[in-house]
Amino acid sequence: MTARFTLGIHQEPICLPDTYRSSLVVYSGYQTLRVAGEAGIARVTIDNPPVNVLDVALMTDLRDLLTALRDDRSVRVIVFDSADPEFFIAHVDMTSTPDALAGLAATAPEGVNVFQAVGEMLRRQPQVTIVKLAGKARGGGAEFVAAADMAFAAIGRAGLGQIEALMGIVPGGGGTQYLAARVGRNRALEAVLGAELFDAELAERYGWINRALPADELDAFVDRIARDIAALPEGVIVAAKQAIVPDDLSAGLVRENDAWAGLVFRPVAGHLISGGLAAGAQTRDGERDLETLMRNLAG
Repeated sequence: MTARFTLGIHQEPICLPDTYRSSLVVYSGYQTLRVAGEAGIARVTIDNPPVNVLDVALMTDLRDLLTALRDDRSVRVIVFDSADPEFFIAHVDMTSTPDALAGLAATAPEGVNVFQAVGEMLRRQPQVTIVKLAGKARGGGAEFVAAADMAFAAIGRAGLGQIEALMGIVPGGGGTQYLAARVGRNRALEAVLGAELFDAELAERYGWINRALPADELDAFVDRIARDIAALPEGVIVAAKQAIVPDDLSAGLVRENDAWAGLVFRPVAGHLISGGLAAGAQTRDGERDLETLMRNLAG
């Protein structure tokens, strides 16, 4: 018997003997992702320095990888982590322009924008998707975390925040809908309008993530649960995901896009976004306390 692991849309599949199923195999072909396979698990490391912004390259790689893995029956679990100990996905690239996004927009499913398309692909992935959050995830990064099936975060290191309000906009990549589904309307409004960075323990208490764990236990815990799920008898994962389906958020995503689009091209949003970049957003120093940086602009 062999274990088949699909590499990506630009590569041919590799067949590995069962004796190698437990070995860590690294695949190339993605600009911003490192992918390794192990006994039914795809381990995806986001590596898009300096701070892992969700830019065109990363969104393209995520789309291509999730598409490649979708029909690969040898992969049962996908674990996402970051090569950067401080940042998982910082947020959407603040320098993105409509022209730069045009290619992704042309391939986005009907009814969603390019940012929502990432989250919707993740929510509907047949494999179990797990985020191992050891650093910060704001904006589009926080939306990615909420779109995954499960998320586990490191106490004292992880942070989640919907910072868009401080840029004069609202979340536009599914965040309003994913948060409301996870934590309820009142707490979603708090996260969106309060625009604060939630630590792991508060995020767990609100239901934004599954569990907050001591930082030195996060790796072992995620490894164990991923391996336990991947080792389940044939058909169990499929049946569970058929029974516990993602909510239909199609109408809400349209409302969200309309709300976001009504704000993002206003002069105030442009002023705050360009001011944030000038003040250090998307640099390591600026991103460590982006909320204060952006609030100082508004003040």
